[in-house]
Amino acid sequence: MKRRDFIKTAGAGAIATTAGYAPYVIAQKKTTIRWRLQTYAGPALAEHVIKPQVDAFNKAANGEMVIELYNADQLVPHGELFRALQRGTIDAAQSDDDSMAAPVDVASLAAYFPFASRYSLDVAALWHWYGLNEIWEEAYSEIEGVTWLGAGSWDPCNFATKEPIRSMKDFEGKRLFMFPTVGRFMQRFGVVPVSMPFADVQVALQTGVLDGVAWSGITEDYNNGWADVTDYYLTNPVSGAWVGSYFANEDAWAKVPEHLKTLFRLSMDSSNYYRLHWYWWGEAHHRVNGDKLELTSIPDEEWSEVEQEALTFWDEIAEKSERNAKVVKILKEYLETMKAAGPPYRYS
Repeated sequence: MKRRDFIKTAGAGAIATTAGYAPYVIAQKKTTIRWRLQTYAGPALAEHVIKPQVDAFNKAANGEMVIELYNADQLVPHGELFRALQRGTIDAAQSDDDSMAAPVDVASLAAYFPFASRYSLDVAALWHWYGLNEIWEEAYSEIEGVTWLGAGSWDPCNFATKEPIRSMKDFEGKRLFMFPTVGRFMQRFGVVPVSMPFADVQVALQTGVLDGVAWSGITEDYNNGWADVTDYYLTNPVSGAWVGSYFANEDAWAKVPEHLKTLFRLSMDSSNYYRLHWYWWGEAHHRVNGDKLELTSIPDEEWSEVEQEALTFWDEIAEKSERNAKVVKILKEYLETMKAAGPPYRYS
């Protein structure tokens, strides 16, 4: 047999064997990773602070991973959110450390730590350029079952009330829906801080159980419907931006492949950016164009006393742990840097 004919014959036999006798192989279908993520926010607020992020992530993940979003208290009460995350009842959470009762010493320095920031960009600068990312990572590395993924800034903390606040004495006896740490601070001025499920706040304002809220800026007062049941908005902020974070159950996070981890972190950055301009627009827009709340203010000389008292409060928090003391030292250095830099960083 000629060599060329042999090759032709052998090739034909190989094709026949492959076609007729090769074993039948069934391709294994990859299992979609499914997460349940609960946010601190109610339905209307979640439409802005996280739903665009989740929708974009699910689309980009292309079926490899799907995040199911749940609103405040929908799966577990908010105060039990951290423990539920540790147990794996949920896979991820968006919240502040303070109100979800995170068992870390730095928890009280998140959310609305009094006067720690004046603008939303202060939060990003502190976490990314002044070492707070590393401090938070260190704190959560000591807690089993939960991975801290990163922080971002939200809106300022002002006061929407049923009666006007025009001086510090007007705070006396006011029952306000507040975050834990800023509530403890405002107790020094006669405020009675109240904690309750998010969904109950509007009814509590309507029925007189609450005299107001100090849980947000004016954007959320309108978004959450609270501007419909309060009459006045105090322009003096007790904090320039809320600090919220993303958390994941440790085992759930470990099962996510690296490219989807990167995608999720990118979606966090996208959400942080969206909130940055949504709140910056909203705080000015509703003050100027809103028709539901009358603006009031406390004179600067009175309000400066509150700012000074905050520094005393900082020192008290610093005494609770070496790590807290390190954070407070950074906050003080940052404040001095901003003052020295002058406008637009600080005007006074």
